[in-house]
Amino acid sequence: MSTHTPPRSSWLKPALIGAAVLAIAGAGYVALTRGTPAPDVTFIDIKGQKISSQSLRGKVVMVNFWATSCATCVKEMPQMVATYNKFKGAGMEFIAVAMKYDPPNYVLSYTETRQLPFTVALDSAGDLAKAFGDVALTPTTFVIDKDGKIIKRYVGEPDFPALHKLLQETIAGKA
Repeated sequence: MSTHTPPRSSWLKPALIGAAVLAIAGAGYVALTRGTPAPDVTFIDIKGQKISSQSLRGKVVMVNFWATSCATCVKEMPQMVATYNKFKGAGMEFIAVAMKYDPPNYVLSYTETRQLPFTVALDSAGDLAKAFGDVALTPTTFVIDKDGKIIKRYVGEPDFPALHKLLQETIAGKA
């Protein structure tokens, strides 16, 4: 009775090919997620002022999709305010985009009672959410670099220490 063991090289070649495919796929994923151009949109704030994404070039921008009815959004908002206050002097802009299903009077009341210090925009038709990849889950936050490229997308509450590190690096031009 003889037992035949396949030579080592018979599994080595497929394993190396598999590793190469994974490496290429991983590099492609990183390239797509770190450097996708942000959409060219116009935000309309709660006072009716228009802010074009083009006018924000040269600054690091956070765009946070949220709703007054979203418990996680409400929970994270004080940390979003603290993040804005920490980085606004370094050239960061922050736009909180209220989802289309959020009644404008709720958004206005929330903004005023919490004294939100950053721009709050309404997405009454849902066009901004569509432009940013059909955002449906809140909160969803995008970090956009000075060149207008999306470098990070958070779905749910961000890890704030990691977010602060990313913002520091991006503002300094290291990310």
